[in-house]
Amino acid sequence: MSPYAQSVSTFWKGRFAPGQRAATLPTVQQLIGNLSLPYDLARTKAQADMLATQIRGDGRSVLLIPGLLASEQRMGWLRDILGRAGFDVHDWGMGRNFGPKADSLDRIDRRVDEIRQATGAPVTLVGWSLGGLYAREYAKFAPTKVGGVVTMGTPFSGDPRANHAWRLYQLVSGFPVDRPPFPCAREEKPPVPTVALWSRRDGVILPECAKGRTGERDAAIEVDCTHMGFAAAPEGIAAVGRALDLMRTL
Repeated sequence: MSPYAQSVSTFWKGRFAPGQRAATLPTVQQLIGNLSLPYDLARTKAQADMLATQIRGDGRSVLLIPGLLASEQRMGWLRDILGRAGFDVHDWGMGRNFGPKADSLDRIDRRVDEIRQATGAPVTLVGWSLGGLYAREYAKFAPTKVGGVVTMGTPFSGDPRANHAWRLYQLVSGFPVDRPPFPCAREEKPPVPTVALWSRRDGVILPECAKGRTGERDAAIEVDCTHMGFAAAPEGIAAVGRALDLMRTL
């Protein structure tokens, strides 16, 4: 095989890596429910002041990690409301999330070190969907730098193909969904307080995969929102506030 053909073959190998279809997936009706995102954003805009007063901020540094193909802008309302509530909120600083790379955890580590320069205190990680997997694995990579992890609709438990996003993940990242480019034990709980937000209406991720099982996280909070609503709907943002509050007791 010529070097060019070998290069092309290698490029597409991970992107179209096959896998056995999951026994259970979210329903198509639930998936379509994610089209309510514009309505969720409008409700959050109208309720932003109220949400900020209902969340008890305590000055903790919080790092937001977006989901697959999302950017810092997608986390904007969550960042703004948590900031107004009294948290020291930061974007991850890597632009759009095109999937994991071999140096992803090292880059998050550098970002965490930047945030910690002022106080030296641990940083709490809040990750939406794929961003939550980054957060959990980074907390295992550098536990002394992490105060806790909140995941939002993150498929850290069960079958990695029990969702409507794994083929897109492989196409975008170039890696099989069960073989990321850095050490990863999805179901292993990080050695820090860990709260999982999950929804029966998610539509993208199978609820039990985002809820996790006893021993895979410290607590789980059910949220009445779609997958797209976790960082955009009032219910999703309020749940992050509850998770951060709960983390004080874990």
